[in-house]
Amino acid sequence: MKMETKTIKQKAIIPASPKEVYEAYVDAKKHSKFTGSKATGKPVVGGKFTAWDGYIFGKTLELEEGKRVVQEWTTTEWPKGYPPSKLELTFSEVPEGTEILMVHSNVPKEQADEIAEGWNEFYWNPLKEYFSNQSKA
Repeated sequence: MKMETKTIKQKAIIPASPKEVYEAYVDAKKHSKFTGSKATGKPVVGGKFTAWDGYIFGKTLELEEGKRVVQEWTTTEWPKGYPPSKLELTFSEVPEGTEILMVHSNVPKEQADEIAEGWNEFYWNPLKEYFSNQSKA
């Protein structure tokens, strides 16, 4: 069986500094807060993590504080036999806050559209909301 994969590329602008957005993503407590679901793990290279109550799980491969995160990333719905996907997030300062550039590669082709939608619905929109609400607090 040939395992067909796709690469998803997205950009999102978040109204906060690159360091704040990076922290919200890698810190399990903050991650849980902005997603509204339990996340676990420590932001260390080689460290395992979970998000969305264990639906997403993987291992951190590279970290550059406030700049970049590279992870092995899988969901509980991954087709049997598929290797983990690779997620790379790059955080850059822009006038509006932070631009996140996401490259999510080796995603099972039949799940790519759903996962691409999920990034917007479960990550970029909640992050925007989380930081918009913080600036008002």
